[in-house]
Amino acid sequence: MSNPSPDPLVEPVETEPSPLETLDSLVSTSSTIAAARTAWRVGTVVEARPETSSARRIILDIPDWPGNDAGQHLDVRLTAPDGYQVQRSYSIASAGNGPHVELAVDELPDGEVSPFLVEDLQLGDKLEVHGPLGGYFVWMPQAVTRDPRPVQLIAGGSGVVPFLAMVRAHAAANDPTPLRLLYAVREPGDVFYRQELTQLAVAGLKLDFVYSRTAPHDWPVPAGRITREALASFAIPASEKPRVFLCGSTGFVELVASWLIELGHAAGDIRTERFGGS
Repeated sequence: MSNPSPDPLVEPVETEPSPLETLDSLVSTSSTIAAARTAWRVGTVVEARPETSSARRIILDIPDWPGNDAGQHLDVRLTAPDGYQVQRSYSIASAGNGPHVELAVDELPDGEVSPFLVEDLQLGDKLEVHGPLGGYFVWMPQAVTRDPRPVQLIAGGSGVVPFLAMVRAHAAANDPTPLRLLYAVREPGDVFYRQELTQLAVAGLKLDFVYSRTAPHDWPVPAGRITREALASFAIPASEKPRVFLCGSTGFVELVASWLIELGHAAGDIRTERFGGS
């Protein structure tokens, strides 16, 4: 006997996805987009030059770079001939769209990655990079945040690198947010981006230095490690409720953050990023 023919009065029913199915689909799509944005990519070294006696400025051309916000970072992965791999995170000194990504790497003698990047990397070399990464330690213009409060940046040594991206983005956006940078460094020769910071200061950036070992001969403050009193003198006071970004070595960040709290800054207004051996 043959199968009965379909009932011509019965129409196929298309059901709407349940809210849970819709949410799962959105999460899956969002995860796919995020993974594509932060994928591993290959960059070509188009510029590499000394930044200080122990640091190097490196510019990579990454054709499929999706752009990054000021303050984000990326991972660099090196692979040895025997297959051994090592990767380290580095702050990005550039921001915005375009294929060029700028890093400034300080060499640590016992590091696995930084000595190669500072001493051996050549023009035309390829680097594997993963990013952009991070959404917490990011500066956005007032047009996006709708937050008119001033911003205090505090850097220790090479911790100034993400702040270069921030002050550049601030200038490029002609942002009205008051911005101040306190930069603690050992001596004048260790200052990253000295010429550009000087130009930005002339254009309106409030820039303060604390030299721990050797200060310029005409510097009004004797050389010495940053103190709670110096922080109180150079940083935007807590009464103005500034947003604070703090970057440097673990010891520097923990010490300065504790002083900021003692000086009345709200813990929720302080964002920190720290670095270790690389």
